Amino acid sequence: MKEKEVIQHIVNWLSEYQKKSGADGFVVGISGGIDSALTSILAAKTKLPTLCVEMPIHQNRKQVERGRNHIKWLKKKFENVIDSEIELTNVFDSFVEILPKSHTKNNDLSLVNVRARFRMTALYYYAQMNNYLVVGTGNKVEDFGIGFFTKYGDGGVDISPIADLLKTEVYQLSEKLGVNNDILIAPPTDGLWEDEKTDEEQIGANYPELEWAMNFNGEEAELNKREKEVLRIYMELNRKNQHKMREIPVCTIPKILQ
Repeated sequence: MKEKEVIQHIVNWLSEYQKKSGADGFVVGISGGIDSALTSILAAKTKLPTLCVEMPIHQNRKQVERGRNHIKWLKKKFENVIDSEIELTNVFDSFVEILPKSHTKNNDLSLVNVRARFRMTALYYYAQMNNYLVVGTGNKVEDFGIGFFTKYGDGGVDISPIADLLKTEVYQLSEKLGVNNDILIAPPTDGLWEDEKTDEEQIGANYPELEWAMNFNGEEAELNKREKEVLRIYMELNRKNQHKMREIPVCTIPKILQ
C-alpha cells in the first residue's frame, strides 16, 4: 500500500464531500480504539472543524483513558480539533429500568445494540447543532465482510472514509500517522459488553483470518481444520448480516395497481 498517497486520497475525499454537502465540519465518536483514532486524524487533516466526542456507557476506564489521551494528542497537532465528553451511563440505566425484564442471550445483545444507538443519537445531536457530518469509523471487514456493526448504531453515519480499508491496513496507516502505542497494541473491541469482550472473542476469529476468508477463492477441500472453521464463521456472519449491508428493501407498487 502507498501509505502517504492513500492518506492524502482519503483526506481529499473528505474535503470534497464536505464542500458538496454544504456542511461546516465533522463529528467523530472516539472509543479508544484504532478505527476511531485513524478516522479522527484523517478528518482533522482536512483542516476543517473536527469535533471528537467520547460517550462512555459503563465503559472500561482503560478504554476511556485511551480515547482521552488520543484526543489530547490530536488537539496538540491540529488547531481545528475540539472535543466533548457526554456520560451516557445514567441515560442507559434509566432506559433499561423501564424495559421488560428478560435474561435471554438475545436480550443481552439487544442492550448492547441500545448502547450503540444511544451514541449514534448523541453524535447526530452534535452534528445537527453544528451543521457537521457524522463520520463513520467502520473498516471493510466490519462493514462489507461480516456486518460487525449495529444497524442504526455505529452503522448510522453520513460518510465512511475508511470502509475500503482492511483492518490490517487501518493499523498500517495508523502507525504511519503516529497513533499512540497504547491504542496500537490494545485488542480490538467494540466496548459495548459488560465483560469487555474483544472482537475476536465475539466473532471467533481475528481480523487477519477474516481478511483471508474474505478474499478466499480456492478449494475448501485443500484447507486445514482451522481454515475451514474461519471460512465457516465468515460465511455464516456474511449471510446472517446481509440485512445490514444491503439497501433497505422497498415494496414497489406495480404500475397496473397505480
